Amino acid sequence: MPDSWKDSIREQRAVLVELLVNPVRRLAVECEKVWPDRERLTEVLLEGFDSIPYCTYLYVVDLDGRQISDNVGASGRMPEHYGRDRSARPYMKEASPERDFILSDAYISLSAHRPSVTALQVLYRDSEPVGYLGVDLDLRNLPMKGKLYVEPGKWQQIKGDPSIRGTVFHQTRVESALDRHIDEALPILEELFVERGLFQCVIHFSSSRATIWVVDDPYRYRILQSDALTDPDVCLAYPRRPYPEDAEIPAKRIGDILRGLRALRFADEMIYLRSASINIFNGLVSLTFSCDGSHYMPYSEFLDKDTAFWFGTPASS
Repeated sequence: MPDSWKDSIREQRAVLVELLVNPVRRLAVECEKVWPDRERLTEVLLEGFDSIPYCTYLYVVDLDGRQISDNVGASGRMPEHYGRDRSARPYMKEASPERDFILSDAYISLSAHRPSVTALQVLYRDSEPVGYLGVDLDLRNLPMKGKLYVEPGKWQQIKGDPSIRGTVFHQTRVESALDRHIDEALPILEELFVERGLFQCVIHFSSSRATIWVVDDPYRYRILQSDALTDPDVCLAYPRRPYPEDAEIPAKRIGDILRGLRALRFADEMIYLRSASINIFNGLVSLTFSCDGSHYMPYSEFLDKDTAFWFGTPASS
């Protein structure tokens, strides 16, 4: 399992390199035989296009990034690209004669404005590097191997808007409708989580609403405003569902988490909780404070911290 999204990318890139390196090198050998003749290079690319898996375009450039062949794609040759200066493109900035084969970082293509990658194979004449065979690939067409990246369950802290941080000591919490009825709203949310299929919830304390996702319809969110959050009848709008067995957060800890959020909302009038989220499947609780700083943390770590940790004040009950 990849430990981060960057690990997942490295796995995908390794698969692509293994898929491309041999057919690209074989085509490069044929290009070297006809270097630097434009027509013959373009003919070689036309003949070899189908041998390169998932290819969008083929072309040949010299060491300075000047194109000396036509572009070749699925529809044939595109002579308007002959003579094009590719030296400023991201993949050419990664190119080096000392690196025989590279697969570039992803970039946005100029023609289709889509994420793409380019493979570059050095071309040789009399054992000296003379140019590159370029292979453009659209990310949409590439195969995905391995497991889907999973967000790691570790504490992450993210700074927010500097303009908000700069004025935090000039603000104070204004009581919201949700604040006034928090003791009614939290049991309703607990009921929805534990008994009614709610698995993801973002609570906006300052604007008195919650955005929720339920297992019966996970691709659409629903908005509960303060009137719904304080009306127990809202539970009847969601059928009873067993608490998911694969949830990371135990059902019995949902109430503890909600009460912990309540404590952070009221612990300080200047630095206060503005919004929070709970996802029972990845086991994370997120906190966004009035200073616009955000924390994403495992629920167990959240429950281990009291208000003294966050504010340096005596712990609230």
